[in-house]
Amino acid sequence: MSRLYANENFPLEVVEVLRKLGHDVLTVREAGRDNQRIGDAEVLEFAVSQRRVIITRNRRDFIRLHRLQPTHHGIIVCTEDGDSEGQAVRIDA
Repeated sequence: MSRLYANENFPLEVVEVLRKLGHDVLTVREAGRDNQRIGDAEVLEFAVSQRRVIITRNRRDFIRLHRLQPTHHGIIVCTEDGDSEGQAVRIDA
């Protein structure tokens, strides 16, 4: 299963379902990096250092960062979705 890093804006409900599906998900809060106004580039750098794929809703910034720094372990960019379980299943797939 995947090693994921959930950005601060990513819903905990989706994280919980991903964990039930067997994924190793670390949240920004669990990493002790929440509420610190850490920039997206630093979030990506941390994910790279931890060999994790970022999951985020911050589409514009992380798509831009991917173009600027394409060497990473992956970025899954999601849209807002009220169906937490369905979104987790789609990420899993």
